[in-house]
Amino acid sequence: MTTFDQAAATTLLQTAFAKWVQDLDLTIERVDSNGAVLRMKFSEKLCRDNGVVCGQALMSLADTAMVFAFSAAAGGYLPMTTVDQTIHFLKPASQTDLLAEARVLRMGRTMAFGSVEIRPVNDTKPVAVAQTAYALMRESK
Repeated sequence: MTTFDQAAATTLLQTAFAKWVQDLDLTIERVDSNGAVLRMKFSEKLCRDNGVVCGQALMSLADTAMVFAFSAAAGGYLPMTTVDQTIHFLKPASQTDLLAEARVLRMGRTMAFGSVEIRPVNDTKPVAVAQTAYALMRESK
């Protein structure tokens, strides 16, 4: 099994994701066999007209964080696609960087399931929680 470490994760973030995802200004805070933590830096460009970070940005953060958690669990990046993502917005986020902690709940041969908790950097209470399912597109043997 190969190793999917912080350097590999950073390279993946810079090369494999759509430009608009890269524009979210994400950084890898941690990636290991237990999951991944990504930071989304606060920016007014991510906010609705009331200064609250929009749900679309939070959903993208959760979706992206899970790719890194699954890649770490697999020992390296493998093609995957989101099958389902359910997110609950618990409270508004504004004027703060956000952390998305992604955890693998189950990783099978063709499907993987995970959860993500998004919280402000200086707060333990989440602003959103997501449950996810992905199809893993491993090469046939």
